Amino acid sequence: MANAPHGGVLKDLVLRDLPIRSELLEEAKTIPELILTERQLCDLELITNGGFSPLEGFMTEKDYTSVLENLRLEDGTLFSIPINLDVSSSDVESLGIKPGTRIALRDPRDDAALAIITVEDIYTPDKVKEAIKAFGDDDSAHPAVAYLHNKVKDHYIGGKLQAIQPPTHFDYVALRFTPAELRAHFKKLAWRKVVAFQTRNPMHRAHRELTVRAARKRFANVLIHPVVGLTKPGDVDHYTRVRVYQSIMPKYPNGMAHLALLPLAMRMGGPREAIWHAIIRKNFGATHFIVGRDHAGPGKNSKGEDFYGPYDAQVLVEKYQSELNIEMVPFQQMTYLPGTDEYQPVDEVPKGVQTLDISGTELRRRLRTGAPIPEWFSYPEVVRTLRESYPPRTKQGFVLFLTGLHNSGKDVIGRALQTTLNQQGGRSVSLLLGETVRAELSSELGFSPEGRHKNIARIAFVAAELTRAGAAVIAAPIAPYESVRTAARDIVTQSGGAGGNFFLIHVATPLEFCERTDRKGAYARARRGEIKGFTGIDDVYETPKKADLTVDITQQTIPEIVHSIVLLLETNGLL
Repeated sequence: MANAPHGGVLKDLVLRDLPIRSELLEEAKTIPELILTERQLCDLELITNGGFSPLEGFMTEKDYTSVLENLRLEDGTLFSIPINLDVSSSDVESLGIKPGTRIALRDPRDDAALAIITVEDIYTPDKVKEAIKAFGDDDSAHPAVAYLHNKVKDHYIGGKLQAIQPPTHFDYVALRFTPAELRAHFKKLAWRKVVAFQTRNPMHRAHRELTVRAARKRFANVLIHPVVGLTKPGDVDHYTRVRVYQSIMPKYPNGMAHLALLPLAMRMGGPREAIWHAIIRKNFGATHFIVGRDHAGPGKNSKGEDFYGPYDAQVLVEKYQSELNIEMVPFQQMTYLPGTDEYQPVDEVPKGVQTLDISGTELRRRLRTGAPIPEWFSYPEVVRTLRESYPPRTKQGFVLFLTGLHNSGKDVIGRALQTTLNQQGGRSVSLLLGETVRAELSSELGFSPEGRHKNIARIAFVAAELTRAGAAVIAAPIAPYESVRTAARDIVTQSGGAGGNFFLIHVATPLEFCERTDRKGAYARARRGEIKGFTGIDDVYETPKKADLTVDITQQTIPEIVHSIVLLLETNGLL
């Protein structure tokens, strides 16, 4: 029998509100609306389908504060991660948001009305406190802390939801189950014990052996329940991962395992997140949950130290296990024994017996270089899928982002680079010059800081799309602000897939030289006040703090600069 939902009742709002769906849909046309962010969309889906039971909406200030301080909702129910609907001050003003306001929440992909929230309160969070309480540190090396400070808006609104419809998905539809659907599936198959395995990474032989061993020890079945919402920046994309999971499922004993996808936006919150994951799997009907070493850990902090201890998550889940009412299965580190061609837990291997392992770093190196990956480590079908999505470095795209003053020589360098890379062959080469992009993509934008940000974001978006397809992209805008360059790097590295290789090249030609050799007279017009907001004259150029290469046409010839950039690419294995 499936485990009881957290709080005792599965809060399936879609099913609950189905009789009034038509009325809600009509009302949504007449009331204020908010377009959800990607994270909010994930949260809303799991609130309305019962995955976040006992929540029936986004947290009010009382629940939010209680979760941060006590890992509990105001009514005392265990819950470890704050679930908030953030809005801007302009949203509050333009939509007239106040207690009692009803707002339609819309899907950012197709504008479909998904739910209506009745606002109970509006409050302004202390983001530093939230970071420290929820994630243990206000360190922007933590992805959730960086998200909190850079993307989360200034105010939260709390209130219960009425569900209109779930989000529409077009990928892997047959693998997407709501908690009610998965519970019905377990009941149909007479699965009384279910061990849930959470993952945001590709699975290999060790993961298969671990989950099979956990199930057999407990006379249970296995639920492979990977996250396909937001994960850690830089993770393997979910399309590739799901193809990996699909190829590994036939390796399980017949009838032992089931694959279902979870549209969760992870926070990488370590111990608190482990409790949250356990609650979610309990709501989906699992009776057991595997908690890994450094479960949902984000890696190193800005001092180079782990954010969380390796077993902190297991300790915290065990502390609350009686309330969670789902049995924790500690992750066992598995190792390969070539003498017997089997995997065993590390702590069960007799002393002196030969073992083999491949670290994550070594696996990425082998994928990057095309080096062989042995079958004892991963199945050929898995390796083939990973190689399709993550080809060797010599086949990956990259972005060369040239930044510098007007007339610094970056355009000339860009054209020379394009010619050199075309000569080498192997990739298409795209050149995005600042003036060309301004004319073709951003002609309506001015040169205010906001206009510059938007222009660079467009360049980065186009560059990411091209490089994901394996192209070499040379972008040469002025990009005067550190913030816009950082944003451009983030867009490319997070959206460029295997081609998310970004190199910032500072063309550091001095202002005096740029102005003296300016044959078009732009600097002279700026000096006379005919051009406003001109970088270097009445607008600042912030020197890049972390350029991958710095060049200067007063000190180097164009061929020397191009050669230094080619060497940079060669050093990184891209040529």
